[in-house]
Amino acid sequence: MHSIPSAHAKVRSSALALAHFFSPAHSQTMTPIRSSLAIAIAACLALSACQKASQPADQVEVPNATVATSAPVAAPLTLDSSTLPALAAFNPADLDPAAPACADLNAHVNGRWLAANPVPSDRTTWGSFEMLAERSLAVQKQLAEQLAANPARTGIGKLVGDIYASGMNEAAIDAALLQPIQAELDQIAKLDSTPAIVAFLRAQQALGQPMLFGLGAESDFKDPNLVIAYVGPGGLGLPDKTYYVGDAHKVEREAYQQHIAATLKLAGATDADASAQATAVLAIEVALADKSYSSEELSRDVSKYYNPISVADAEALAPTFGWTSYFADSGLAAPGTISLANPAYFKQLSEMLESTPLVDWQAYLRFHMIDSAAPYLAKPFADQNFAFYGQALRGQKEQKPRFKRVLDTVNGQVGEAMGELYVEVAFPPESKAQMEALVTSLKGALKIRLEKLEWMSPETRSKALEKWGSFVSKIGYPDAWRDWSGLSSTPDNYVGNVRRALAYNFAYEMAKVGKPKNRGEWGMMPQTVNAQYNPLQNDITFPAAILQPPFFDPKADPAENYGGIGAVIGHEMLHGYDDQGSRFNAQGSFANWWQPTDATGFKKRTQQLVEQFNAYEAAAGKKVNGLLTLGENIADLGGLTVSYDALKSAHPEQAASSKDGISQDQRFFMNWATVWRRNYTDKEMTVRLVTDSHAPARFRANGAPKNMPAFAAAFNCKPTDPMVRSGKSLIAIW
Repeated sequence: MHSIPSAHAKVRSSALALAHFFSPAHSQTMTPIRSSLAIAIAACLALSACQKASQPADQVEVPNATVATSAPVAAPLTLDSSTLPALAAFNPADLDPAAPACADLNAHVNGRWLAANPVPSDRTTWGSFEMLAERSLAVQKQLAEQLAANPARTGIGKLVGDIYASGMNEAAIDAALLQPIQAELDQIAKLDSTPAIVAFLRAQQALGQPMLFGLGAESDFKDPNLVIAYVGPGGLGLPDKTYYVGDAHKVEREAYQQHIAATLKLAGATDADASAQATAVLAIEVALADKSYSSEELSRDVSKYYNPISVADAEALAPTFGWTSYFADSGLAAPGTISLANPAYFKQLSEMLESTPLVDWQAYLRFHMIDSAAPYLAKPFADQNFAFYGQALRGQKEQKPRFKRVLDTVNGQVGEAMGELYVEVAFPPESKAQMEALVTSLKGALKIRLEKLEWMSPETRSKALEKWGSFVSKIGYPDAWRDWSGLSSTPDNYVGNVRRALAYNFAYEMAKVGKPKNRGEWGMMPQTVNAQYNPLQNDITFPAAILQPPFFDPKADPAENYGGIGAVIGHEMLHGYDDQGSRFNAQGSFANWWQPTDATGFKKRTQQLVEQFNAYEAAAGKKVNGLLTLGENIADLGGLTVSYDALKSAHPEQAASSKDGISQDQRFFMNWATVWRRNYTDKEMTVRLVTDSHAPARFRANGAPKNMPAFAAAFNCKPTDPMVRSGKSLIAIW
């Protein structure tokens, strides 16, 4: 179920459906990050379900709303850099001589910092990524406040200013209580048959507010130049299907059931009714989880996202939904081939809609409607939402300040508009030019490695080099900004602004279906601290906000830049050759370009990496899942290796240089480790070990260097030191 995510959740466009991210999202999510193909395939689903189901998407009526265009902002925006949070640059003073690098690079570089910087009370993780995220938010806050206070704002400035102003109006939000979603709750109460439930679901989807499953637009796996419709399951409120069975997550499951009951009580249910309804809701989710894929299954088999069928075949598989009407209501009168991921889920759901008591479905829809909208509603609902998803599930002590939550809403609804404003004040042009040079440097080093791989046959090597030749890099911000013409906003209606953005963004996605893919479109916002690789487009993206220390500094020593953003560039490139990215060819098609013997050898090498990470214990009795994290670990090892080669090739004159008594090679590896300084709450770590395709940060700091002889040489490590793998245990893939 993904009708409404939190205002805190990062929203990925459908272009990023299968993208590999350098780091997991560091935003603090109050509503569930659900294990859903619908989310992965179409992030236009990851918004808020507040609009009246009875109103068509183009007929939402809000008094005094005006239409945003791409007109310039009325007054120049300014940025006071002196008030921004500190950067997380590598600092030799942080080094701990009591923890030798050859024993534990992470402890040597980050141990002191980690001990002195516990997780803030409004977060569940804290480190280099989060520090830059705070800096990005501080920039955005200055921009949003200027726009909210400027009555002459127009265009995208009005959109950003209106959403921010309306979200900061706590008095109006609290006074409204449940009124913003009362129409939907009334409709749910009147549902009297399975066809009525299906009609309600169909209407919600048409407004960009999906429940149980969702619809998005993405390139066809077999023809990446053509956009098709993807339908994928959701339906779950807990982080992963494994949370619904066994004893490992019994405590979280029980807390979730209590949260369901508490939420329904806030909406007026009696204690007895709320308890009974909570039992029914959880029972539905347990049944849906049984046919859902786990995070591990999805991360290690990209084909599970793709199941091309006709609408007629969908009707035969799951007839309850009335797929022809479902697509027509969403603006797709004749969608042609669609992808219906996880057919077993839809077959089961179709049967459950017929067999599960109507009152149970009403309880399910009622709870998820309230729960998803809670971050936008009055304080009692927002607090209850946080009490489970933030505190009970992830160990967050207190909610983020309201301005951060509202900025997350801005980014979720009109993120690229905010990004256009962010770049205007916060991204120096010279950074883009230097990044382009670094990408060229890394790309050259990767080519040399591909040409010299001993374990790869000439036939497979030629295909690998063809893919190398088609890489496209996107740096800083898009070449062309999105046009927001037609989206209206008002400064005094928070939910109304979200409603309109939902309908607008969903229609924007659906308009892509059946048309050529726009390869210039970005799936990340410039203000995002992350990077990504998209296998369907074979492109790599580096937003403006990550191009700061410790990742990148135009004035920094080359070794630090190569150990930071250089390794990130290499990481994203190597995703094109990890165990899943390597299943896509140079054109972005899902096609096998491997000779059988090469594929076997590749799998054998990657299995070594699975075993290396399986041995790491993240918490007492809780190990890293080497299979879940395999793709990221392949990219880390390959990316760091390629970046080291690029450094040596680009700056041979500095090979023997020393700065603060630290050699070039040592600075390279130390800044790599600085990138991965991160503390976690215990509960956050528990969730991530099950759901996150990225290993915990300290193992990423150490895992790749252990397999690099250059690291051992840089620090004069002995063969028996913990940070040294040698002989048959040394893993070399790319």
